Amino acid sequence: MNIVVLKFGGTSVADIPKIKNIALKIKLEVEQGNKVIVVVSAMSGVTNNLIDLVKNTSDIPPYSEYDTVISTGEQITSALLAIALEKISIKARSWLGWQIPIVTDKTHGKSVIEKIKVDNISKDLEINQVAIVSGFQGVSSENRITTLGRGGSDTTAVAMAASFLAVRCDIYTDVDGVYTTDPRIVKSAKKLDIITYEEMLELASQGAKVLQTRSVALAMKYDVNLRVLSSFEDLPGTSIVKEEKNMEKSEISGIAHSLNEAKITLHGVPDQPGQAAEIFGTLAQHSINVDMIVQSSSINHEVTDITFTIPETDLIIAEKEIKELQKKISFNKFTSDTNVVKISVVGNAMRTQSGIAKTMFETLAGNQINIHVISTSEIKISVLISSDYYELAMRSLHSAFGLDV
Repeated sequence: MNIVVLKFGGTSVADIPKIKNIALKIKLEVEQGNKVIVVVSAMSGVTNNLIDLVKNTSDIPPYSEYDTVISTGEQITSALLAIALEKISIKARSWLGWQIPIVTDKTHGKSVIEKIKVDNISKDLEINQVAIVSGFQGVSSENRITTLGRGGSDTTAVAMAASFLAVRCDIYTDVDGVYTTDPRIVKSAKKLDIITYEEMLELASQGAKVLQTRSVALAMKYDVNLRVLSSFEDLPGTSIVKEEKNMEKSEISGIAHSLNEAKITLHGVPDQPGQAAEIFGTLAQHSINVDMIVQSSSINHEVTDITFTIPETDLIIAEKEIKELQKKISFNKFTSDTNVVKISVVGNAMRTQSGIAKTMFETLAGNQINIHVISTSEIKISVLISSDYYELAMRSLHSAFGLDV
């Protein structure tokens, strides 16, 4: 079967007129002879409203019940879209994660997909019925609803494309592709026709909102033919490709930023083997991802300060665990700061060109922007700076690397 997977985000299905417009796009795919799987997000704003309902009920709700509540947004969208398709004479039915099933691990709020059963939906596809899948959700081995974390519908779409051997996976959103940086902040940002999986993965992991990080990693692992397109305009989007398909490209692809950052510093940690393992092991047990890390020793090497960053949304849990940890490893104190932002320069050029770090640091220094923490990978340099200067940093770096239109 010639299967295609189409994913529509919250802004694409924000109201009934938009849902009806999406139904027409799907109809065109069906009329071209394709077997269609559609993955949908909750309507714009619905998930936030559901989260507020939970927060107003309890500060620390059971994660399993939290997932049950916030997964209902996608359920509404999938059913409404199926209704809209039936109205224009396209056979369709909605599928919830547990009905397929999309089997995940037991980690609520950030679950990982373990397997997808294809038999049930395949029967629908064989009779030319469109499968409308509620994104973002799955079911654990304990038969409880789980969710994949923010942006999880992207991951659902790519996982479905990989499982059903789809010829392509189109991610429809409110922008017409991947840009060199956020065009709402840098007006001179330009759209990229193609970008490699690796570059897109770095951009996504450093804060670019177009695609969710896990979805790009899945696409790269299973060689999914992935595109980003606009839901509202009939324009060519951005294709995410293997690096060998883009061999001649050797430049900086983009500037990403992440506002969801918190910096934590543990002061006076005993300078002994096993301390870092204890600290970061504790955070890992609570599914808290640590990103940038720097350690500095005292003159006498008896104590050390450890600074690291985590998502700001995990800060409350992290602070609670660090307070407990302080009793165990006896560091002096810890401080946290949420007035920070991570800025990242990403591109394959770093493999072959020298002077990129020099350009980045000189540009920031020339704008009187102080760097708190630095981290690097093979194709990325990230810095943590005060959030007061992030727009200035993005614009100046975008110009410094010749990315302006």
